[in-house]
Amino acid sequence: MIKTNVQVGILMGSDSDWEKINGVAKALDEFGVSYEVHVMSAHRTPDRVHDYASSAQQRGIRVIIAAAGGAAHLAGVVASHTTLPVIGIPVKTDMLGGLDSLLSTVQMPGDIPVATVGTGSGGARNAGILAVQIIALSDETLTQKLIDFKAKLVEKIAKKDQDIQERIK
Repeated sequence: MIKTNVQVGILMGSDSDWEKINGVAKALDEFGVSYEVHVMSAHRTPDRVHDYASSAQQRGIRVIIAAAGGAAHLAGVVASHTTLPVIGIPVKTDMLGGLDSLLSTVQMPGDIPVATVGTGSGGARNAGILAVQIIALSDETLTQKLIDFKAKLVEKIAKKDQDIQERIK
């Protein structure tokens, strides 16, 4: 079911990808950004991908995040059907550890940009935070949440530095 009043669309090529990318949803939850999640395949359900991507902006979606492994064409196909920012998450694979997915996602032809994050849990989390940063360009409340988030990161690292200094004395 396609919802209304959500800001981020999260698409994945297979339901098995969710365990690898659910950090994107956790990051969006931390900032209170609404999202929807769908399984769609660039190759197996191309009409569904087209319909979703071409109607997303009308439904209020501001950013689309697309995760796929292997050939990993989902983000590129989505980007070809929308003017919204698209963030690609290359999903780790058993065969090449995600290098195949990374290269497929990042190597887009000119004029069809896909912002690509790294493979692994850090990449999924970064996709969520990047989506928040994009939306925050026109949302002062979200901008303040990001400022607070960055300040907490500084505090966290300062604490870790203090802890290590005490341990090595």
